Formats: sequence, structure tokens, C-alpha cells
Amino acid sequence: MNLLIDSVPKKIWIDNKEYPIRWDFRVGILYELLMLDEDVEGAEKPLLALHLFYPEIPKDWKMALEGIQWFYRAGEAEKKSHQKRSHRKQERIYSFEHDASFIYSAFLEQYGMDLTQEKQLHWWKFRALFQGLREDITFCKIMGYRSMEITESMGKEQKEFYLRMKALYRLPSSKGEEEKLSAIEAALLSGGDLSGLL
Repeated sequence: MNLLIDSVPKKIWIDNKEYPIRWDFRVGILYELLMLDEDVEGAEKPLLALHLFYPEIPKDWKMALEGIQWFYRAGEAEKKSHQKRSHRKQERIYSFEHDASFIYSAFLEQYGMDLTQEKQLHWWKFRALFQGLREDITFCKIMGYRSMEITESMGKEQKEFYLRMKALYRLPSSKGEEEKLSAIEAALLSGGDLSGLL
């Protein structure tokens, strides 16, 4: 699909029948949050996803779930990496939950869009705008800090700066991580030592 020349989909074909879907950007955000929610049992997630997207749930659940994935990826094929995978777990660089205020202000600053006032904005359009945020926007700088690889070639001050920024803006990955982040924030605010916390 090409966002510039094709209409954005508001229905999905399953078993020779069109099914309306909830296409607003808030549904895409809720879906991502659902998939990352550790408190929701894995077996519950597909059923919750079906109810989230479809006003009328198709009989063929498998195709309906594939339709959700296709819609969520904005019609793009699933990316399969042929490169050697790093042993290091790939960290998320944004969270719709924890970065909500940064994302809100980024859209307001760059596009003049108050996302709380948008009646309906298609998920695909939202994704395109999200991906097009400028590097100088605070939220994009934060994502840059989170994804920054600290290398030996960096100077001491540069390393310390990026380590501080990574610690300051690190996303919690679990409930235990929340406690660790609180300790890091307290150490940063009081000018304490971070070495035992990182």
C-alpha cells in the first residue's frame, strides 16, 4: 500500500467478506500496549485484540488476527532480519505509556496537532507522522539517547553524558525495573553515584 496514492483501509477482507475495523490511532496505541502488557496472560491477548479491532469478530480468527497484524504494520510486510542477531536484547526506544506527554508535545510542536482534540486520525497516518518527527524534537532526542551505543572510542565526558541520559530516560521493562529507575532518578537528582545502579 502507498499512503500517497491508496485510500487508507477502514475494512479488512476475510473469507470473501469485508469486516469494518476500528482504525483510529488510539486503537493502534492500545493494541501495542496490550501486546507489551506483562499482566495480561498470553492466551488472552488474541481474544482481547479481536475485540479491540473488530465490531463484528470474523469466524476465522486466524485470518482476523493476521488482518490485525497487517493493519498494525500499516500494510508493510513483516520485517525478517537476515543479519546476525546480536546477543544483546534489543531495547525499546519509546513507549506510548511512559512517553505519552513527550509524544503529545512533539505532535503539537511539529504539526500543531493536539492529539487529545483529534476526533479520529487513521492509525496509518498517525504512524507516518510519528516516523516523520524531526530529530531536534525533545522526544526524538530521548529516543536517540536510549538507542545510543556507548563505545570505547568515546571520550570520558561524552560517555558519562550518554550514560546519564540513558539512565534518566530508560524505560522500565518490568515492575522490578520501576524500583531501580526510582533509585537512579534519586541518585541523579542528588548528584549521587550511579555505578552501583547501572
